[in-house]
Order: sequence, then structure tokens, then C-alpha cells
Amino acid sequence: MPNLRASLPRFRKRFLLLHLLACLALALLLLLQIRPVMLPDLQLAAGEKLDCVSYSPFRRPGQTPLDPAVYIPRQQIEADLASLVPLTRCVRIYAVNQGLEQVPDVARALGLKVLLGAWVGYQPESNRQELETAIDLANRYPDVVRGLIVGNEVMLRREQSEAALKALLDEARRRVQVPVSYADVWEFWLRHPGLAKSVDFITLHILPYWEDEPVAVEQAIPHVAAIHDRIREHFGKPVLIGETGWPSRGRQRNAARPGRVAQARYIRSFVHEAHVRGWNYNLIEAIDQPWKRRLEGTVGGYWGILDVDLQAKFPFQGAVSERQSLQAPLFSSLCGLLGGLGLACLGGRKRPVSRPAAAIAGAWLGGMLFMAWEHGRVAYRDAWEWGVSGGVVWLGMIWVLGYMLPGSCGRSRISVRQTGSWRSKGLRGVRLGLLFAAATVAILLFADPRYRDFPFALYLLPLPTLLAIARFQVEDGLEEGVLAAVLVACGLARWLLEPGNPEAQGWAALCLLLGMPVLANISRESRAAGAERSKQ
Repeated sequence: MPNLRASLPRFRKRFLLLHLLACLALALLLLLQIRPVMLPDLQLAAGEKLDCVSYSPFRRPGQTPLDPAVYIPRQQIEADLASLVPLTRCVRIYAVNQGLEQVPDVARALGLKVLLGAWVGYQPESNRQELETAIDLANRYPDVVRGLIVGNEVMLRREQSEAALKALLDEARRRVQVPVSYADVWEFWLRHPGLAKSVDFITLHILPYWEDEPVAVEQAIPHVAAIHDRIREHFGKPVLIGETGWPSRGRQRNAARPGRVAQARYIRSFVHEAHVRGWNYNLIEAIDQPWKRRLEGTVGGYWGILDVDLQAKFPFQGAVSERQSLQAPLFSSLCGLLGGLGLACLGGRKRPVSRPAAAIAGAWLGGMLFMAWEHGRVAYRDAWEWGVSGGVVWLGMIWVLGYMLPGSCGRSRISVRQTGSWRSKGLRGVRLGLLFAAATVAILLFADPRYRDFPFALYLLPLPTLLAIARFQVEDGLEEGVLAAVLVACGLARWLLEPGNPEAQGWAALCLLLGMPVLANISRESRAAGAERSKQ
């Protein structure tokens, strides 16, 4: 098979044009993110506060309810609840262990009410201990406890039978003077209507983002209202919307898009509607919970009104933008631009790309490195994820720099696959690594997508260089072909399964751009080989 070659000027033009277009697209994205979006104000009356918010104190590094050894000190609970007093009249807790049993006493001193939760799981001993502690607290703090919620989404998790849960609820009602309830998503109340006979009020979870058919934030409030009215009419009992809210980070689910603007829109609109209609409600949640990312991916950690430093994530009045500042991404891009220009100058007459092309490619590299770091900071949960994703970033950087550093091509012609060249072998290995990583992610997003983000920044970083060199790749082997085919097939399948999701559409397009040049090149090689055989 002959080695295809392209003139260096043609390569330089493509390299420059593709990176310039990429930089313009990134600039447009950042400008859209910084653009203020006008939203309805919260519209609370003077002195009016949120009805109730879910409170979990596990916001600091290493704090998680999944570790029984973790115990939250009283001082932290006091600081947390003090930060919530200006916002709400009540907090909901889900358990009474690991320090949470201190919440009613702290809340009394601050003038807060408490929706007290007894956690019910699959272990009878733990359930008994939780129930006894919760009953004791409800009887000791009747002026603080608005209600006792025995069990949270137990039927959803299938950890107890309906009969066993009813027995716990009936016992609690006999032993306390406060109202008793059980909390679950609305579908499971309809599947287990017998539970309604054992509660004083229905605690209902309505989370439009997590619906089996996710609801866009613009249609979320009518959706919540319809479910609330349906459940109230069905059971004829008082209804508490025990959980509702919107995430500020994470993957998009069909039309339901997380984000700072979307969260502000939902909270403001819902609270206004709830106060107009007289709903009893509890927002999830007061403070971001990083530990939930272990169970629910990125989105699980970002439902809070406050961040982990107890700072408000969005204002309750006025316009809101997705991104609050452009300083960091612009600085990163500028550093990349200067670095790329410096590499081009070092190359002298042997530079592989022109100085403008190197500068633009450097700006793109710097901007995408920042975007990859920004995503990793909110999404990656441990050193393993940082290491794997960081490895992909390094591969992308090496790939781009491989065509910017001096000596990557001759003075007048560029040879992408030179047998025996250590640089060519190394770049082929890098390209194989990128295709392997992208194909692996595409498989995971196809097979198990619920808690996985679309890692755009990791694979957009090397894309302009991959496309610039695509027409000049030769002798792609079986490995490249298999990886490209898997990548394209899984990317398209993810889009077909989420046709209304712009992120899924973007991921499918990225997979096509990464994989199709390889498949097209293999097709050309096959036709060329066939033509050679026909001449013999």
C-alpha cells in the first residue's frame, strides 16, 4: 500500500481553519453561559420563608452516611442550621443517627421546626433502633416536630414488604402525638394504596428531572400540580410534597437539563406556585451533598440551594447566568495561545505548522484543558476517575502537540504513517488510545447511561487535529476499524434512545466525527487494494 502524503501548506491551512472554528465555537458557548437570563422573582411576602428544606449535614470531605463510623458534631449542625434560618421555617431529616438526633434540640434553640425521619431499610435491628429513637425525639420535642416520617422510598428500593411497613407506621401512630407519614415517589403511592390507611398525611416525592419520562423545567410546575391534585383526590388525605427540586449540575435527561439557571427557574417558580395554591412542601435540598455522587453520579451531589461552603448558589431575585465569570477560561486560553506561539517560534524554519496556527491551536488546547478540569472538579469522585480521565487528557495533549512540535514533518511534505518512525508509531499509539477510551465510554453510555455524564471536553480536545490529519491517514488496521465502528454505533444508539436530548445528539455527532474518518479511510484502502489486485 503506498504511503499517502500531503503538502505541508495544505495541512497547515486545515490545521489553522479547524482550530479557529473550534475556538470560535468555544467562545460562543462561554458567551451564552455568561449571558444573564431573566427569570421570575421568588415573590415571597415580607417576612415569608420557604416552608421546609431537606437537611443532611454530610457536606465536608469524608462525611457520608454510608460510613457508620461518621458522626457529625453538634457545632457543625448548629452552623448549618443557623445558615438556614434566614431561608426556611423548617428542615426535614431522614434519619436519627450519626449525629442527626441532635437536630431537634438545635432547631428548638433557633426557632426552626423539624420533619423528623426514621430511616427504614432491610435490616430489622437498625429499623427498630431508628424507630425507637425517632419516637423518643418526637415525644420529647412535640413543639418542634411537625411530623414523623417513618421510611423514605422503602417501597421504591424494595427493602420491606407493604405489610411490614404498615406495622411500623401503625406502631408509630400509637406511640406519638404528632402526625405520622411515609414518603415515596408518587407512582409507588398508587402501587401501594393500602399504606394510606396507616398515615395521617401523604408525603409525596415529585421530581420532574427523575421521572421515567423526564420533564423540561419549563413544563415542570404544571406537571407537579397535576400529580399533587391527582394524589390528593385519590386518597382524600392531606398531602405534603416531601421532595421536589432541580439539580444544578449533571447530565441532561431528554428535555430535563440541569444547570444553575434551570435550578433557579424551578425553585422560584415552584415556591411562588406553592404559596399561591397553599401547598405544604419540602425542597430537596438545603446543602449540596458530594457523597451522593457515589450513588447517583454527578447530578446527585448538586441539588442544594446552598453549596458545600453554605453560600447561595443563585439569587432569589433578578437575572441569573449559567457561568458567573469568564476570567478563568480566558486566562487558560491565553496561556495556551502564548505556549503554542512559543513552540512555533522554537521550531524556526522546521516548524510543522505556521505560527498563527500554533497560537490558535494553543488557545484551543488551553481552553479545553480548563473545561476538562472544571468538569472533573464537580464530577470525578476519586483518584481512580481523576487518573483515568486525566490519562485521556494527556493523550489528547500529546496528539495535538505531536503535530505542533518541531520535527513532526518535513520541510515541504507531511507523512503521517512512516513505517519505522518512532514518532509515527507513537502517534498511532496515542490515536489508538483515544479511540479505545472513546469507544469504552460510548459503550458505557449506551448500556448504563442513567448516572453517567457525556465527557465532551475529553474528546473535543484532540478532535480538530484528528480531523486535520484525517484525509492523510493510511493503512488503518483492524484495531482502528473495530474501535471506530463501536464508537459510531454506540454513539448513534445513545441518540436514538434519547432523541429529545441535545447532549445525546451532540455526543452522537462527536462519535461520528471521531470514528467516520477512520472508517472512510479503511474503505478507501480497501477499494485501492481491490484496484491493485484487478491490475495483476
